[in-house]
Amino acid sequence: MKKTVAAPKSALSKAGARKTGARKSGTPKKVIGKLVVFGVGLIGGSFALALKQKRAVGHVVGVGRTRANLLAAKRLGIIDEIATDAAAAVRDADLVLLAVPLAQNAAVLALIAPHLGPKTIVSDAGSTKRDIIKQARRHLGDKFSRFVPAHPIAGTEKSGAQAAFAELYRDHELIITAERETDPRAVAKVAAAWRIAGMRINRMRAADHDRMFALVSHLPHIVAYALVGQIAGYRDAQTLLAHTGGGFRDTTRIAGSSPEMWRDVCLSNRDALLPALDDYIAEFERLRGLLVTNDAAGLEARFASAREIRARWLKYK
Repeated sequence: MKKTVAAPKSALSKAGARKTGARKSGTPKKVIGKLVVFGVGLIGGSFALALKQKRAVGHVVGVGRTRANLLAAKRLGIIDEIATDAAAAVRDADLVLLAVPLAQNAAVLALIAPHLGPKTIVSDAGSTKRDIIKQARRHLGDKFSRFVPAHPIAGTEKSGAQAAFAELYRDHELIITAERETDPRAVAKVAAAWRIAGMRINRMRAADHDRMFALVSHLPHIVAYALVGQIAGYRDAQTLLAHTGGGFRDTTRIAGSSPEMWRDVCLSNRDALLPALDDYIAEFERLRGLLVTNDAAGLEARFASAREIRARWLKYK
């Protein structure tokens, strides 16, 4: 990396006298002056940490339900300030990020809407988009153009401020589902912040997003929870679980995710998730039929097809 040589003090003094002011050589420009994060957990906390690591944010304010979690976030350097008045905190914010469980979004939007500054951008990080867009339209009114619906495709099964880490988003995808009224400058600001966090930016329609993630994300979580629930329902569940191996552990890893968050995701996206679940049940019925008829060739062909598709997917992942 090329070493930056500091300018002489006299040169800095002269530059500082100019009307526009000056930054020291090598000091990155702040993309966001003040960031307010509602929900300082894995998602919101990692976003703040990523921007702090790149020195792209000036001041981070945390808002949340649990003071213990906010105190942990401040101790870990994720936030600089705990908001005691959420409405006051957003007035002079450059960006407000909603990273709370989906069922809380409407209440947060209603709370902050009257207090948003004329240039404040609001965005979210939820994994369903049609619901939040509808809520933002209702509560933000004429400020809706500064709402940028977004979904960072990254995460782990852990939650809370202590799960946050700056590298979470590196080399992952952010999907923005902007509406026709969305201010392009707001979209550009949000995209720039997430790029600094390490993400690639993609755009799509909210309905297309919700159908896609019902199939590739929300359904797998239901499957993981269901598999654990099935085993737990047997009288000898403890013995069964004591003999599980890597296959069960890998398949059910995401059942360690926040139940509150995934409850909200499933209900928010139920219109897209129900058809996906019906198709999955139909696939199980096909496999069951092959077992009933003792169709070894049919089972092997089904498994081989799935294996080949997965291998191709991993090759280009």
